[in-house]
Amino acid sequence: MLTETDELREPSPRLAHRQIGGRDARVAIFNRAYDASIEDVWDACTNPARLSRWYVPVQGDLRVGGHFQQAMMGSGVVVECDPPHRLKVSLVGGADEIELALTATDHETTALELQHATTLDTHEIQGQVFDAVFCMGGGYYPRFAALASHLRGALPEDYDPLTVHLDAEMRPIIDRGSHAMAKLLGAGAKR
Repeated sequence: MLTETDELREPSPRLAHRQIGGRDARVAIFNRAYDASIEDVWDACTNPARLSRWYVPVQGDLRVGGHFQQAMMGSGVVVECDPPHRLKVSLVGGADEIELALTATDHETTALELQHATTLDTHEIQGQVFDAVFCMGGGYYPRFAALASHLRGALPEDYDPLTVHLDAEMRPIIDRGSHAMAKLLGAGAKR
């Protein structure tokens, strides 16, 4: 599923700070380019049928002000939507915000920037407590790779985004994402 080109395109995350509802938030910023039109990337990121192939199943009222549910990832509200360029959602009762920005860099290449802001310090996964920003590396890296495969039409039919952490081919990608976030946080970027 993953090609050498995909590996070379893995994002180098950055960390910023801003406010969410008057609370301090850390923001993990990921940039990635895809060999697909902006319309195709937008559709893959906003169409529930396509999201369920590479991200997780999402259902609900997917318009501004609408509430939605993400399998295993909780609920959210659509805050802003400007197709095919910008989407902003609020999660965890307003504790997190995700902003997706797409830019056409040429006819068949799209730059994606994902900013995930969180006011949470920790996140629990299978009974273990981790830094909330650290978890984003292992969570987003495999999904960015799955999106690339999906856009190429190369995502295996049996790919299950709900068990990505059990996929032996994705484990190195998860580990690279976790390592990138650990390096970022260890570089004095902690709150």
